[in-house]
Amino acid sequence: MRRVTIHAPNDVRKVEATKPLPGPKDAVIKVEACGICGSDLGYVAMGGLPLADSGPMPLGHELAGTVDSVGQAVDAVKPGERVVVNPEAAGNRIGNGGTQGGFAPYLLVRNVTEDECLYTLPDTLSFEQGALVEPLAVSMHAVNQCELRPDDRVVIFGAGPIGLGIIVCMRYRGVRNIVAVDYSRKRLAIAAELGADAVLDLTDGEPWDDIRAAHGQELALGFIPVVGSDVFIDASGAATVVRGVVDNAKFGARLVVVGVHKTETSLHFLQVMMKELTIRGSMAYPNEFQSVIDMLSSGDVDPSPIVTHRFDYDDFEAALETAKQSDKAGKVMVNLAGEHADGP
Repeated sequence: MRRVTIHAPNDVRKVEATKPLPGPKDAVIKVEACGICGSDLGYVAMGGLPLADSGPMPLGHELAGTVDSVGQAVDAVKPGERVVVNPEAAGNRIGNGGTQGGFAPYLLVRNVTEDECLYTLPDTLSFEQGALVEPLAVSMHAVNQCELRPDDRVVIFGAGPIGLGIIVCMRYRGVRNIVAVDYSRKRLAIAAELGADAVLDLTDGEPWDDIRAAHGQELALGFIPVVGSDVFIDASGAATVVRGVVDNAKFGARLVVVGVHKTETSLHFLQVMMKELTIRGSMAYPNEFQSVIDMLSSGDVDPSPIVTHRFDYDDFEAALETAKQSDKAGKVMVNLAGEHADGP
């Protein structure tokens, strides 16, 4: 079989590999669909994460497939079952610096008896929907960090796949007053399709007057004019967003940071104190996988607009180049059906 690995900055290759065999506590998954994540693009640009064996880093962690084989100690899943893979469970770090990656026809998942590595994918959901569970779990955790109420007025900065997933999760939770902010008109159109009440294009300038028009204005400390938004989510990783929120937030507002910040950010912490702002980080998904599967199974939300491009595995290079065009692409999905073979 062939799997995708990173060999140096912007050097991504499909290399020959042997189909894995499970150890006593392991499972081998026949991968059906795998999405390209923003972190994948970061790994490609930096040349991957250093591995213990100094080998090239396998890529891909947003995946769903079918159980191909299991070890003798595994009884929770059986060959033929449709599953979603939690890439971080049991220390596997699939596609995130571990020895396995989801852009391969077959994937070894170690120690499935020791942690919730595999989740049943209901027959009512497609493999593509299954591959969306991982990024939606990131979004769901950010929503969980908000202490959300249905009547909250929410602003989401960044309408990439995580920001779009946050809209899906918030609509599922009953929130109806959502403003999405981004530079990409393509992504803002998707945000509106998913249920954002207002979308603001940053190419038109600073968004705060428009946020004020959508959510109203209040006075903080009796004299500082601020927006009436209750919750802000930074899914952009832009320093100006966090500073802008602190400057413009009302008393008691909540900020959740889920975007990756690559540079330091200075804040006016007197405002944080005086306005009693809550600032929380949101990292990955401690326990959101089953909640996302339940959400998708309910039929109450449809996240399919998040997927803007679909490629077969043979066209992975084109898929990767498309994913790099953040102004034009949402989630790029790779279909591995038809790539399965017995291997050398």
